[in-house]
Amino acid sequence: MTRIRLGTSEIGGTFHMQGEAVANYLRKFYEIDVHPFDGSSVACANGLHSDQLDIGFSASNWVGRALRGEAPFEQPIDIRMVAPANVGPMFFVVRADSDLYKIDDMRGRRVSVNVSTSGMFQHIRSIFGVLGITFDDFEPHYLGFVDGADALRKGDIDAQWQCPIPNPVMTELANGTDVRVLEWAPGQLETLLDNVEFYRRAVMEKGCFRGVEHDTAQTGVLNVITTHARVDDQLVHDWVTAMIDNAAALGETLPLYKGLASLFEELKTKGASVFEPGGVKLHPGALQAYKAAGFLT
Repeated sequence: MTRIRLGTSEIGGTFHMQGEAVANYLRKFYEIDVHPFDGSSVACANGLHSDQLDIGFSASNWVGRALRGEAPFEQPIDIRMVAPANVGPMFFVVRADSDLYKIDDMRGRRVSVNVSTSGMFQHIRSIFGVLGITFDDFEPHYLGFVDGADALRKGDIDAQWQCPIPNPVMTELANGTDVRVLEWAPGQLETLLDNVEFYRRAVMEKGCFRGVEHDTAQTGVLNVITTHARVDDQLVHDWVTAMIDNAAALGETLPLYKGLASLFEELKTKGASVFEPGGVKLHPGALQAYKAAGFLT
């Protein structure tokens, strides 16, 4: 049986849950080895380059850098696009008894920004750069999601940068601690979306976890599934086909995939470029699958 070596995030992270969900539809035909990584976007791209992986998850802001060999990548990577994963809201969470309400309120406070090698940390750099917030304006704590949630629960930090929901760490935190989500000041989110091409508006719906008491707009990033140019066309074709054929079921079983079917529909109106961020082209196997499914001509 042919093997697929799949790179995801840390166990319990967004990419890990998404990877396992798709893998379940392919295990009848492939032996799938799942490799969880901290700093998944960079680690997966490097794993593709070193031929340790066939498929890897990434936030879309990393793939162009990987292709061009820009820092933190040490060399250009012949990376190719496979499929969208989701547009997930990223957000800051605080304890409900906190005196922080807006993003700017974090100035001078203790903020967990995730580990410095992670994709989530790079989002902080991008977002704060646009908003004119420097790392001297607050006290950064470089904690992974689990450690950051524990520190927030104990009151050792004032805010935590959280990855897209649902994720087990955020669910556990919200169920055991009264929390709130920070809001953007008027115009901040619009400024961010106007200046960074890989961000989209995402809405956290009321009740998505305990403490979210109304719909709130947050920064969303297009997360993607990638491969390497060397990877076999049939393998990539089968991965994409499994996602297309089971898009509705994936959305029902894993809310992270709730909008997957709609993302695929964007191919019909916007063309292949909608899933080619940073100039990274679709793999030939993916193109074949999208054409066979009627999404591209």
